[in-house]
Amino acid sequence: MRILIADDSNVMRQIVKRTLRQAGYDADITEAGNGREAFESVSASTPDLVLSDWNMPEMTGLDLLNALRAAGNGVPFGFITSESSPEMRQKAASAGAKFLVTKPFTPDSFREALEPVLG
Repeated sequence: MRILIADDSNVMRQIVKRTLRQAGYDADITEAGNGREAFESVSASTPDLVLSDWNMPEMTGLDLLNALRAAGNGVPFGFITSESSPEMRQKAASAGAKFLVTKPFTPDSFREALEPVLG
């Protein structure tokens, strides 16, 4: 399984990686520091899942998801973000996100979100 983590914080990418492993997901993990890097990475080699922050420089997570869908890429996509207003959840779902995990998160919250997507 290949997972791309897109977050402008290197520390947060490391925390997400550690939590994925604690949740039992032993994946090949690729990292991107912003939405544009993530778009290029997904376009070059489609992962099994994209985990993206909402607020990033150059291209937000929502812009990334919209760009992927506009390019015909249906890669499973979820947000990991500190913001989770009903409006944000609705925007994420409307754009095609499978889930939104709120920071701070736990291995259990990752399993709950990822299990329906990854099986």
